[in-house]
Amino acid sequence: MLDDRAKLLLKTLVERYIADGQPVGSRTLAKAAGMELSPATIRNVMSDLEELGLIASPHTSAGRIPTPRGYRLFVDTMLTVRRDGLAPMGDMRAQGIEAGQPLQVISHAAQMLSSLSQFVGVVMAPRRASVFRHIEFLSLSERRVLVIIVSPEGDVQNRIIHTQVNFTQSQLLEASNFLNAHYSGLTMEAVRERLKTEVEALRGEIADLMKAAVEIGTGVDNPQDDVVVSGERNLLSVSEFSSDMGNLRRMFDLFEQKTQLIRLLDVSAQADGVRIYIGGESQVVPYEDLSVVTAPYEVDGQVVGTLGVIGPQRMPYERMIQIVDVTAKLVSNALSHNK
Repeated sequence: MLDDRAKLLLKTLVERYIADGQPVGSRTLAKAAGMELSPATIRNVMSDLEELGLIASPHTSAGRIPTPRGYRLFVDTMLTVRRDGLAPMGDMRAQGIEAGQPLQVISHAAQMLSSLSQFVGVVMAPRRASVFRHIEFLSLSERRVLVIIVSPEGDVQNRIIHTQVNFTQSQLLEASNFLNAHYSGLTMEAVRERLKTEVEALRGEIADLMKAAVEIGTGVDNPQDDVVVSGERNLLSVSEFSSDMGNLRRMFDLFEQKTQLIRLLDVSAQADGVRIYIGGESQVVPYEDLSVVTAPYEVDGQVVGTLGVIGPQRMPYERMIQIVDVTAKLVSNALSHNK
């Protein structure tokens, strides 16, 4: 637990470092905090904060900088976001994000996030529930079954599954008829939940076959399940990255591969409102120098995707929270009115 004096000094140190990018010394900290404290007292508090792992001392300076743990305490307990917002927030609401095709909306949103933050904007395309109208199983060869899934719109998806046992075509027809009779029109996620309790009456191998079909139906490639990234070049002007080409290369690999971004945004979609992830404190953000501010967006009250800003740990969190929060609301509004 920190006393009020230590909290104020930590808050001031983080704010000064975010603003200037330079390690904060005792004299600068005392002046910025507006506290009548002796240099010795300031040094003692700084020493305590360092022992707690909240700040660190770079080898090249007598000043201190925040650690990931220090940033976490700052954003969780010391950050206050003004609801009146900054000037660009009014501009955002005024220009809005026009209703249109989902990929157009999220592309515009990614560009807006990048432009306002001067970092990287990322938006996960809205996920559509995998609903099937009709399903068929066809035997191909030993322990190989072709699954044909027809969507309500008439789209056909074909996938091959490898089974533990050999199925006759009559067994496959039995499974197809059961799924079509009981589950047609439901999402694959809903079918999966119902199968957990409703397949006990079926033979075990038929139940396993249907579960396998549901799994591939849930995970089938969807061109909309993608991430739009904008503003990667903004990182070239961030000193924390531009001074280390190896670090910068890892950042660009992250944006190119997108797998970790999708995992991060998937995690964020489970949360309410704006979330802040600080690299170095968990495996969610893969690199210690990064921070990510995210928020889910909705269509008609249902969360369908996530968006956010990726930048250095030394980012102005209050402003990023406002940018991400407003953009999520604008995207939600644009997609809901596009239906």
